[in-house]
Amino acid sequence: MQNSETFELKNNVSGEQSRRRSHSGQAVELRRSTSNQLHHLASMAFLLVSTGAAAVDVNVVGLFPNKAVVQIEGGALQTLSVGQKIRGDITLVSVQRDRATFDLEGQRVELELGQARRQASRTVSDSVVVPADGLGRFIADGQVNGVPMRFAVDTGATFVTLSAREAGRLGIDYRNNPKLVMETANGDVFAYRAKLDTVRVGEVVLHSVDAVITEGSDPSVALLGMSFLSRMNIRHEGAIMTLTLRQ
Repeated sequence: MQNSETFELKNNVSGEQSRRRSHSGQAVELRRSTSNQLHHLASMAFLLVSTGAAAVDVNVVGLFPNKAVVQIEGGALQTLSVGQKIRGDITLVSVQRDRATFDLEGQRVELELGQARRQASRTVSDSVVVPADGLGRFIADGQVNGVPMRFAVDTGATFVTLSAREAGRLGIDYRNNPKLVMETANGDVFAYRAKLDTVRVGEVVLHSVDAVITEGSDPSVALLGMSFLSRMNIRHEGAIMTLTLRQ
């Protein structure tokens, strides 16, 4: 009788150990399955993070000590302080005299005043943002006939106005063109009519623009006059001017 009880007890112990091994095996298998699922989810999350980062449009339209005025994705103008983050993926890192450094989606990008970082290469646009400088002048970088040129926006000038020196740099032969007398703040000056093949301001390009070439070295900065501006809609927002091509 005792042997029978002992045998039955051993069987019970053996069965319990077997069940424990079975549960242990299931637990190990469950841990493996859970681990695999978590690893799969982590891989999916990494894939979403690594492939979800898209290029972003950032346009620098104004620079001040430790601050930058920017336009994101063509939206409203925003003033950022150094260290400030917006949208969760754009941080202003530093500001220099003529440029600002950003952390864009984990990448350091340096943009000059008036320069934009675009999603895709876009050589022509229908608008440009022009910030005022410290003297309140609206200064814009552009091109005349493909040659770099700095402009001062001047709604009081009838034509795009270049000095004879700038015309020489551009290779414009104007001496045989019609001559006229222009009234300026410094008195009357002689000037020559000219037709510019292209005038670019920012990403806005106009063709066949009337201009005048003044004798001497004045104006020191080319004037972006009404022969260009009359083909644009002009909007002021404080120290920011937006020029939009008329449709």
